[in-house]
Amino acid sequence: MSTILVTGGTGYIGSHTCVALIQAGYDVVVLDNLYNSNKVVLDRIKEITGTKPKFYKTDILDRDGLDKIFEENKIDAVIHFAGYKAVGESVQKPLTYYENNISGSINLYQAMRKAGCKTIVFSSSATVYGDPEKCPITEDSKVGGTTNPYGTSKLMNEHILEDVCVSDDDWSVMLLRYFNPIGAHKSGLLGEVPNGIPNNLVPYIARVANGTLEYLRVFGNDYPTPDGTGVRDYIHVCDLADGHIGAVKYALEHKGVEHVNLGTGKGYSVLDVLHAYEKACGKELPYKILDRRPGDIAECYADPSKAKKLFGWSAKYDIDEMCEDSWNFTLKNPDGIQ
Repeated sequence: MSTILVTGGTGYIGSHTCVALIQAGYDVVVLDNLYNSNKVVLDRIKEITGTKPKFYKTDILDRDGLDKIFEENKIDAVIHFAGYKAVGESVQKPLTYYENNISGSINLYQAMRKAGCKTIVFSSSATVYGDPEKCPITEDSKVGGTTNPYGTSKLMNEHILEDVCVSDDDWSVMLLRYFNPIGAHKSGLLGEVPNGIPNNLVPYIARVANGTLEYLRVFGNDYPTPDGTGVRDYIHVCDLADGHIGAVKYALEHKGVEHVNLGTGKGYSVLDVLHAYEKACGKELPYKILDRRPGDIAECYADPSKAKKLFGWSAKYDIDEMCEDSWNFTLKNPDGIQ
């Protein structure tokens, strides 16, 4: 079976994808600098799958460290998650984000080329669409107009990999544009553990549900949406992980570049998610309506039909299951993954 290098493999989406890869029969090598994750995740992957992936504590800014991984392993394909990911922080620290997410990625692509590994699945984002002209968003929708360095770094990586494919038709590149991953592994062993106060909606609601935070802040209730709050396409992280299995299999069998949305195709409002979480945890959760946040858009949801057509993938879980699994993880890991 093929060997897959997963960069950022101990992170939230990376760890769930490692589980899916191992369960699909792939050999997995993990690279992570543990900046935003914990090595204990590797033991938890073993607890779920019976296999502990080979691990390198390496930074993608470390060229020699990258070369060593490719020298010591025959890597057939790379799934590239490693990168800084907090939108707000990216506005405060643009140079840090560009150095890590762009320069680090270029180091990785050069190490791959040197080793003759030319198959990559890149973790992109729906942020590349900016404020969409219409929903649902197809892969042909206009990109650009990104509103923060995080989103811009994802778009620049897409352009770099597109250019690499133009220059060398041996490359196979899958650019996966994620919508809003939430939820956790059914076992409660893996889930999202943000540093400090969460930026994302569901980890924030989880902290309200377990009493760590007093109430949910809802930014704006005057959007042109059914209940006035922002609408997003929330996708279960295990569905997202399965999408990577389809994508890597496709990439190993085809050349060229493909852009693919991974979403459910259904938009849920902030209050929809809050009420689903209330159902999961069995209690009412307090919230306050605040002003809109600058840069937030009214709605954003995917047309995911290309993924189904290309490699037979579609999302299975609904919002209730996403919230149930998040709450299960929160209950079992009150202090995160230790």
